[in-house]
Amino acid sequence: METVISINHGATKWDIRQKVWDYIEANNLANFPRPVHNRIPNFKGAHGACNKVSELEVFSRTNEVKVDPDKPLEGARLLVLQAKKTLLVPTPRLRTGLFNKIVPPQGASKEDLRVCSTSQGVKDFSVPIGLDAKVKVDLVVVGSVAVSEKGYRIGKGEGYADMEYGMMVAMGAVNESTVVVTVVHDCQVVDIPEELIDSHDITVDYILTPTRVIQTKCQREKPPGIIWSKVDADMLDKIPILKKLRAMEQEAGKDVTLKKSPEGASKPERPRREPARAPKRDPKGQSRQAEHQGEPQEMAGHWEASSVPEPRAASQASVTTVYLGNIPAGVRVSELKSALREREAVPLRLTWQGAQHRAFLDYASQQTADGALAALQGLSIHGHTLQPELAKSQRGDRSRPPGQPRRRRPKASANTPAAAPDDTPSAASPDKPRRRRPTPKTKVQNPPSS
Repeated sequence: METVISINHGATKWDIRQKVWDYIEANNLANFPRPVHNRIPNFKGAHGACNKVSELEVFSRTNEVKVDPDKPLEGARLLVLQAKKTLLVPTPRLRTGLFNKIVPPQGASKEDLRVCSTSQGVKDFSVPIGLDAKVKVDLVVVGSVAVSEKGYRIGKGEGYADMEYGMMVAMGAVNESTVVVTVVHDCQVVDIPEELIDSHDITVDYILTPTRVIQTKCQREKPPGIIWSKVDADMLDKIPILKKLRAMEQEAGKDVTLKKSPEGASKPERPRREPARAPKRDPKGQSRQAEHQGEPQEMAGHWEASSVPEPRAASQASVTTVYLGNIPAGVRVSELKSALREREAVPLRLTWQGAQHRAFLDYASQQTADGALAALQGLSIHGHTLQPELAKSQRGDRSRPPGQPRRRRPKASANTPAAAPDDTPSAASPDKPRRRRPTPKTKVQNPPSS
């Protein structure tokens, strides 16, 4: 069957995600939450597509089913509970473990089961499953942004579904006979080049849409477990259960060497916290802090939020900054991070200024920054082509020999007045006289009349 969305030759995973998200939004094919960008789309007709899980032969003989917590898979979770099978749902972002077992209340009604299948029900009626639990999953249901009839799958770019599967292999919960199903809209079935699929990417055996049941007969092997060379130290810190699994596999004699961090990405000694300063205010009286409330500003290392900005130490004198402009309104910092990963242009540090439609990317050297500039040419998000260029403060450094620190403007001495910037009036400027605080007038009372 001909695909609705055509994929250009040389497209990246990010390009494919963007095309699918844009198409669904443009054609109003999704329910809440909107927009669908950076999400597993909750497409219209998802509940009907989920009901087709019961048509699969594997469903009748399975006892334990793992279903992702995505909104469009709510119908699949309900179906598992109604069939009185064990429902396992991954812990969000794997923060506190791998699985939660959903346990409905005693004598649950249809409405109770419906509540249990929602995201709130998953929180309220779940029991954590430890690594030592004897779990045997015969059926896995995952969400997707795009999938091909050959079984190649693209998620939203965070890698949790792939990591969950690798962890299930490591704990013996799945094997080569486990069936993997995805539920998507018909437009999400596209042609995905095989060269985009990596060794850690999970493939699917069945695709369920509102109109079709597709058996992919995928010949590509699923991940054999956790591929530690794809895991970095930052991911290990974010996912505590990953540390336990790594220790277990290390004891078993397996190679658990982690992925090396980008050049110069070693974390410096944590600086002392400075006293908090009052936020600056714009002319309208609104604090800038309030203007950007809820918007992540500093992202250090592999995107870990930094409560204290890292200082530019002497060892970081060669850091080169790239300016990224023309970021459209509504873009999330996570969308930009995914795009940077796809283009292999991950910086040491990302400073996000979404309200100003820009971001600043710090790289370890001029050479790394030049490579990132080349990789980011033509990058488009939400139909807007971003503008990557060397930051203004860096442009004069092209003639500076490598390793030589930048020249700094000498500080003004007591006898030498400091030069004001060209575009900033000096303190002694005649058109901006110094304001004097008005002297309050003394109110004179009228003398009493005689």
